[in-house]
Amino acid sequence: MLELRELNKEYKRGGRAFYAVNNASLFVKAGDFVSIIGRSGSGKSTLLNMSAGLIKPSGGNVFFNDTDIHTLNDREISLFRNEKIGYVLQGQSLLSNFTVLENVCIPWFLYKREGDPSSYALSLLERTGIGKLAFSYPKELSGGEMRRVAIARSLVNKPSLLIADEPTNDLDSETTEEIMKLLRSIADEGTAILIVTHELDTLSYGNKVYAMDNGKLSIRE
Repeated sequence: MLELRELNKEYKRGGRAFYAVNNASLFVKAGDFVSIIGRSGSGKSTLLNMSAGLIKPSGGNVFFNDTDIHTLNDREISLFRNEKIGYVLQGQSLLSNFTVLENVCIPWFLYKREGDPSSYALSLLERTGIGKLAFSYPKELSGGEMRRVAIARSLVNKPSLLIADEPTNDLDSETTEEIMKLLRSIADEGTAILIVTHELDTLSYGNKVYAMDNGKLSIRE
């Protein structure tokens, strides 16, 4: 489903070039639950952003079902991402003036579609355990509840791949366990999961672990 081939991202700092991601290769198939671990600044988020088509690599390829997504133009890649990839950003990413339900429905309305996503969005909120909060606003939610909304939002267009950047960051152990069980159940239904995490206790929920260090990616046996 997702294949990264010798992916690079080069930046310059103080006139010197350095690689945030250096020759990284990775393969994710349907139903996989892949975790990437590594210290802060090792290139994990940059790798996820290139995998989702949010930033262009300096070299290498990102294939999604045999489509090299970085050969698409801006509109094509945005539509492709909207249809195929759900992305849970690190931290709080909800729109404060929208209700929980409206936040979940946002990806649906970014491009013209037939029908109303509200019923499916409500079912996703029920599944994530916060159906009763559908008409609340982000300021009324806890950190764990906002993370559940973000996960529901990432699923509203029924993506083939869910990418999550530190989905349990700053959550208590009980909420972390609930979120990880939810992600595991999503993978069990066939949606591929690719997450970045610094919490080693969560690795048991996945089936494949990569480690990242100074831009280098390696599979952890």
